[in-house]
Amino acid sequence: MSEQDALGERESMEVDVVIVGAGPAGLAAAIRLKQIAAEKGEEISIVVLEKGSEVGAHILSGAVIDPIALDKLLPEWREDADAPLKTPVTADQFLVLGPAGSMRLPNILMPQLMNNHGNYIVSLGNVCRWLAAKAEELGVEIYPGFAAAELLYDDAGRVVGVATGDMGIGRDGKPNAMFTRGMELRGKYVLIGEGARGSLAKQLIEKFDLAKDSDVPKFGIGIKELWQVDPAKHRPGLVQHSFGWPLDGKTGGGAFLYHLEDNQVAVGFVVHLNYQNPWLSPFDEFQRFKTHPAIRETFEGGKRISYGARAITEGGYQSVPKLSFPGGLIMGCSAGFVNVPRIKGSHNAMLSGMLAAEEVMAALGRGEENAELTSYDTAWRESEIGADLKRVRNVKPLWSKYGTVLGIALGGLDMWTNQLFGVSFFGTLKHGKSDAASLKPAKDCKKIDYPKPDGVISFDKLSSVFLSNTNHEEDQPIHLKVKDETLQKLSERDVFAGPSNRYCPAGVYEWIEEGEDAPKFQINAQNCVHCKTCDIKDPNGNITWTVPEGSGGPNYPNM
Repeated sequence: MSEQDALGERESMEVDVVIVGAGPAGLAAAIRLKQIAAEKGEEISIVVLEKGSEVGAHILSGAVIDPIALDKLLPEWREDADAPLKTPVTADQFLVLGPAGSMRLPNILMPQLMNNHGNYIVSLGNVCRWLAAKAEELGVEIYPGFAAAELLYDDAGRVVGVATGDMGIGRDGKPNAMFTRGMELRGKYVLIGEGARGSLAKQLIEKFDLAKDSDVPKFGIGIKELWQVDPAKHRPGLVQHSFGWPLDGKTGGGAFLYHLEDNQVAVGFVVHLNYQNPWLSPFDEFQRFKTHPAIRETFEGGKRISYGARAITEGGYQSVPKLSFPGGLIMGCSAGFVNVPRIKGSHNAMLSGMLAAEEVMAALGRGEENAELTSYDTAWRESEIGADLKRVRNVKPLWSKYGTVLGIALGGLDMWTNQLFGVSFFGTLKHGKSDAASLKPAKDCKKIDYPKPDGVISFDKLSSVFLSNTNHEEDQPIHLKVKDETLQKLSERDVFAGPSNRYCPAGVYEWIEEGEDAPKFQINAQNCVHCKTCDIKDPNGNITWTVPEGSGGPNYPNM
């Protein structure tokens, strides 16, 4: 008898479409499926699984949202008093920061696609809560607090559903008094919209070799805080982007300040995960950034009210894998639809969800179940998504190859040629190494000494994690899996000086250098904010992020 059989049979539920992830892609797909069914006078059953404790609990984004997708999905949304898009962009600023000063770039230098007028500053979590309500009004069933932990296959190898994780498994791997078996959700199609570095999407890409014809995936880490600022310093509708200090010229990244309603300012910092120096800490770079004279002023006299972090897909057009597999489709940030220079992906996520819905409904109309809908791979490239990503496809590789100053200048030139002539003089550039392979040995890099946080503008990791409302049931198996403990010591610690302690923005990883078992690699899984950076940046690919027990993780109120 297998270990799974010993736990007992799972209950099973049959629906037409199973959607994993109640983010912009999953919710747009659910709504569009119901809309098309209604137009045809048909019924369709849809279940959306969300691992957060509620819809929006695990959603983190800047966010300035381009309403192109909303205009197609819900054309009357501007007349909806409950729509959480309250703050239109009124001003764009682009700053280059030096150690002590700053320079504002003229807006006229920016390609048209960088213009944010007509967009809205939002809490993407609140947008998802609103979309979830719209979906439920149409009859979509949404199950928050249930993490899709396993893909289900039929005898032909087609995906026919997912299973939620078992609950009440103790740290020792055995069922405890609270044990509840997971549930199987089976459908005619399964749509995957888990966000960047989704665990099921990762499995599908490997199993079906979906990335064989695409470039290496690339990522960044985005760290965000939400502040209540002095009303005298609040400028509703202001969007401010910056790059430069405190990052050096070889390290890609940048920052944003978005002034929302109610005297709130979202501040975020993005570090491209192909950085080379293992001593670099994205979290501490973010804290340093806020102390810059051009930035600090906004937050003096204010109060930090929320914190979080999330990996961002940055590979773009050439890194998108094949997105169709037998029995379903991959959507949104799981697919890699972020426009890097715009720092936007929500509109493309929603558009991809709508495209996925249309492909599924067409297949169901033909009587096809659990088929491989390869037309989706052509459809997204011929849609607004493909047009959006193709014209910026060289920005990231140019930045990576030539550094911040020259790379951004060449990227800007490339965007201009795409805008004016519809072509790129560079063709389509490759990304090169994976983010994991980009780290250099610690002995070849300069150690970075970060200033201590002042507790006013800059803060430590643990007080930050506290603001994310992160919680996991302590007596459960650690959801961060280390494949080879010996390799972790011989390479991650001895060669790269333990970068996991620094690239993790939540204090999950640390090397204990004292005591009988020293050195010991300690995983404080309770702190995990589900950013997935460890799954991307470990130099040996030795750490795998898996879903914890349902509803575990951050509980973002409005990120």
